[in-house]
Amino acid sequence: ISIFDSGIMYGDICFELTRSFKQKPYRLRDHLDRLYESLSYAEIDCGLSKNEMEKVSLELVERSLPALGDFEFHLYHNISRGGMGLYEELINEGTDPIVAINIFPIVRTLGRMAKRYEEGAHFVTPRQQSVPWRCISPRAKTHSRVHYKLADIEVGRMGDDLNALLTDDRGFLTEGTGNNFFMVRDGQILTPKVHSILFGIGRKACLEVIERVGMSVVETDLGPYDVLQASEAWSTSTTICMIPITRFNFKTVGDGKPGPVYKKLYDAWCEEVGLDIAA
Repeated sequence: ISIFDSGIMYGDICFELTRSFKQKPYRLRDHLDRLYESLSYAEIDCGLSKNEMEKVSLELVERSLPALGDFEFHLYHNISRGGMGLYEELINEGTDPIVAINIFPIVRTLGRMAKRYEEGAHFVTPRQQSVPWRCISPRAKTHSRVHYKLADIEVGRMGDDLNALLTDDRGFLTEGTGNNFFMVRDGQILTPKVHSILFGIGRKACLEVIERVGMSVVETDLGPYDVLQASEAWSTSTTICMIPITRFNFKTVGDGKPGPVYKKLYDAWCEEVGLDIAA
């Protein structure tokens, strides 16, 4: 990949990260649906149809299984617009879009998070806010995410093992730097409205689990004050599925332990994938 690739110059890359269960990609089609929505939004034609992308992705999985052994894996799609025309004479790789598909053991990421399933995570709200939806859609999953990095740097200065939960320009909660947020108040599951968040695949799966166990969720404006009134909270993402949030802004959420609603949903999610997610 050229140093003059648009992805390096502008963060002009659409991407997806899919995890496996029992060495099968979990919700791969959901991820590819979102990938191609992002590509359409960014006006990138990668030269492969969605079905062709799925086929080569599954071929990569099959070829990689001997090297993976018994490990679960991440399947990582990155699609760049390609080399910038301004530097065409300096680019040996050409200026067509570049499709990169990689696979690597999930233990590299999940291993250090294992204790959070029992102890919970600590989220804080940094000064860095989400990019307003009226400027660029948060639904497109791209690498133009410097605001995520700045938020992580900021919370890293506050202490160890902290996670950022961003707000919008009105002060309402949006999302973490790679995860979505849920909480429970007075027995009702609540989650931020969708206009300023990425439609996470983990979020989608969680919503389906909530419906399957006979519960409901309300999408609403939530502020930091609301989290402090919550009886429990959790975050969702592709890698972790769901992890309890037991502290927020250096204060305890609920009784400081994973709550009964979280446990009910977690058990149902484990049943869906056929194993203990945290194991």
